[in-house]
Amino acid sequence: MMLPIFFDFIKIDEYSATPKYLQLANSIITAIESTEIKQDSLLPSINALCYKFDLSRDTIQKSYRHLKEIGVIDSFPGKGYCISRRNPRQQLKIFLLFNKLSANKKIIYDALIAGLGNDTTIDFYIYNNDTNLFNKLLTNRKRDYTHYVIMPPFADDDANSAEILNKIPRDRLILLDRNITGIQGRYSSVFQNFEKDIYGALFQARPQLTKYHTLKLIFPEQSYFPAGIITGFQRFCRQYAFRQEVISDINTAPVKKGEVFINLMEDDLVTLLQRIVDHKFKLGKDVGVISYDENPIKSFILTGISTISTDFKYMGATTAAMILENSKRHIEVPFYYTRRASL
Repeated sequence: MMLPIFFDFIKIDEYSATPKYLQLANSIITAIESTEIKQDSLLPSINALCYKFDLSRDTIQKSYRHLKEIGVIDSFPGKGYCISRRNPRQQLKIFLLFNKLSANKKIIYDALIAGLGNDTTIDFYIYNNDTNLFNKLLTNRKRDYTHYVIMPPFADDDANSAEILNKIPRDRLILLDRNITGIQGRYSSVFQNFEKDIYGALFQARPQLTKYHTLKLIFPEQSYFPAGIITGFQRFCRQYAFRQEVISDINTAPVKKGEVFINLMEDDLVTLLQRIVDHKFKLGKDVGVISYDENPIKSFILTGISTISTDFKYMGATTAAMILENSKRHIEVPFYYTRRASL
C-alpha cells in the first residue's frame, strides 16, 4: 500500500527548468513530510519509478543519491531505499520564475542557491518574455510554496501582471529585478531603479563624456528592457547639454566621430565594435562605448569596454537573506559604472 501513496505525491513538470532528478527528489520529500508516510518506510524501487513515470534509471539513481547526501534517505543492500528520519531538514519550497536565461541570470541563481543552501526545494521556470506563458505558469502551479520569487515581465502592462500576482499570498511573494504597481498588501522586492540607475551611472562617467558631443542609446524594439532606461538617459542628456538619440538598429545607424554609444544587448556590442573597427576609428578617442551589464570578458575586449551594471550577485544573495529572515522589505540593488579605455 505504500507505493501508491508515494506515487500520488510525485509530480514531474515538463515546463519546469528544474532538472527532473530534483523534481523527483522534491516530490519524495513532500511525500515524507505528509502524515501518511512513516519513518523507515521503503521507497519505490528504481524499476517501479521507471515504469510508472517513464523516467530513465540514471535520473532516478541521481535523485536517490541526492536524497541520501542530504540525509533524507538511507540505502540497505538487498532491501532498497528507505526513509532515514521523519522530519527532513528541507523546509523552504521556492517557486522561482525568471523572464529569460542569461549569464547574469545565472549569477543571480547561483547566489540565491548559495544563500539558501542545498536543503531548499526550488522549482525553477523560465517564461522567455512570453506574458501568456507567464500567466499560465503562475495560474497552473501544482504545489503550495513557502515563497514565490518572480521576475515580472518588462513588456507587459503592469495591470495585467498585478492581476495574476495578486492571486499569490503577498506574505510569500518576492519580486525580483523590478517593482510593478497595483500589487496589494505587504510583499518583498529586490529591484533595480532603471531610470535612476542610468542617470546616476552617466553622471559618474561625465568627466569622460565631456570630450564627446552626442550620446546614442541602442534600444532595440524587441529588447524587453524597461522604458525607464530611455527616460533616465534623456534626462541626463538634457540636463548636461548632450545631443542625444535613441536608435533601434545599430546595423543601419550612422557611426561618427564624437559619439558615444550605450548598448544593452550583447549582440549589438559585437556589431558596434566591428563597425568602429571598419571605420578605423580609435575606440575611446574618436568614438566611445558604454555597455550594459558587467562581464569579466569586457575588461579584455579590445582595450577594455566601460560598463554600467547592477550587482547581480547582491540581488541573489539579498533575496536569499530576505527568504531566511522572512523579511517584508523593498531593497534597491546597487548600480555601478566601471571605467575602461572605451570611453
